[in-house]
Amino acid sequence: MSLFSGITSTTPKHLQLDAGCFFKNYNLSSDTPATASAKLIGATAGGGSFSAVPTIRQIEIDGKRGAVKGLETIDDWVVTITANVKEITADVLKLALAAGSSSAYTASAAAAAYTKVVASSELADADYIDNITWIGRISGSQNPIIIVIKNALATNGLTLTVADKAEGVIPVTLTGHYALNDMETPPFEIYYPTITS
Repeated sequence: MSLFSGITSTTPKHLQLDAGCFFKNYNLSSDTPATASAKLIGATAGGGSFSAVPTIRQIEIDGKRGAVKGLETIDDWVVTITANVKEITADVLKLALAAGSSSAYTASAAAAAYTKVVASSELADADYIDNITWIGRISGSQNPIIIVIKNALATNGLTLTVADKAEGVIPVTLTGHYALNDMETPPFEIYYPTITS
């Protein structure tokens, strides 16, 4: 029996490799992964994920017997990106909380210094992050693949699981939001490098 496979001579050039890294407010015009280390969210364990799912609605018309080609419309897009952050910092805790603040805290002159992170019961415009950008590798290019979600807000809250002889990981899930002045453009962009033969 013949073996059927999708492998072709170009397959080795189109493989996504490794976990990549996540940045906060990455500027595609001026930043590079090497120069934007201050914008890194932190080291990850288990990488992360990206999801862009359209809500497709079949328009109902009397007499149709099921789904009909051409009678679908996209109502909206649900766009999320998750980073499984292993590097626990005050900034990561604040990011996961969506709405909150951080400030320096010392109980007394002899006490250790802390960064105090508190949640808020209200969202402010400043809580939305201009973008969360994932940058990863494609096997056939020296240039990275880049995924940008816009107007990002953490939507799953803060969960830190701890265990003996292990390190904690915070899964930070951020949802992209449409801009008020552009309700037609889904809140994400994918930059795929040109693969040369």
